[in-house]
Amino acid sequence: MKVPVRRDTWDLDLAAIEAAITERTRMVIVNSPNNPTGRIYPPETLERLGEILRAASGRNGRAVYLLSDESYSRIVYDGRDFPTPTRFYADSFLIYTYGKTLLTPGTRVGYVALPPEMPEREEMRGALFLSSVANGWQFPNAVALHALPDFEHLSIDIPQLQRRRDKVVPALQEAGYETHSPEGTFYLLVKAPWENDLAFTELLAEQDVFVLPGSLIDSPGYFRVSLTASDEMVERGLPGFAAAMEKAKATTEPPKSEMAGVGTTRTTPSPGPQSGPACFA
Repeated sequence: MKVPVRRDTWDLDLAAIEAAITERTRMVIVNSPNNPTGRIYPPETLERLGEILRAASGRNGRAVYLLSDESYSRIVYDGRDFPTPTRFYADSFLIYTYGKTLLTPGTRVGYVALPPEMPEREEMRGALFLSSVANGWQFPNAVALHALPDFEHLSIDIPQLQRRRDKVVPALQEAGYETHSPEGTFYLLVKAPWENDLAFTELLAEQDVFVLPGSLIDSPGYFRVSLTASDEMVERGLPGFAAAMEKAKATTEPPKSEMAGVGTTRTTPSPGPQSGPACFA
């Protein structure tokens, strides 16, 4: 079951999470910093989440586990600390991948970490090891596993991402978009001026600006912008965002029934290195 975050703060909706837990619930999955909102859940939220999970475990007579997806935990801005949710609840699994900090999403190399306080920790480690070997998940990246100590010291340029964030966010707001400054990850979640975000991303595509429709990531009415686009793409793309907003204001939003073909946007780039498409997907 998916529980949406609060739209006023982009924080966890703790009341909704508590209400969604039943006697059949085995695990709650939390992603912080969050993709696509960029929200880092604060300690007071995570402490309360731990209380909810402990109470649910007591009612159910077995642990309701917490899976903490921390893929973006090293991509944080403005000198913020990152509080791991596993600090507030012992029956937790910490999931980390190097694919984000190395900007190699196709490379599935990472680890599962268990808190020292986890009950039956050694038995759980053994089960995880056996399942990963039996299912062959480690084999395609077996050679890369030898480089894990080196991966720990490598990262994309996070200060550059922050500078890019600080350029794009005010530019979008000035153009009339509703968005916020993310605390982590390399994404912006932007409210589309039309309710039909798929239709508006098509409008952006007409300006050679390519983004991810929010409907594809459980955020209808929004679209996601990736800050991993190059500085040159940002410079080319910002006027396109502004032009699409002006066109949206002057155009009647098409009904969703007319958008059956959405997803097959034009892919032929405009000629010239300075006039090509700006991909923020």
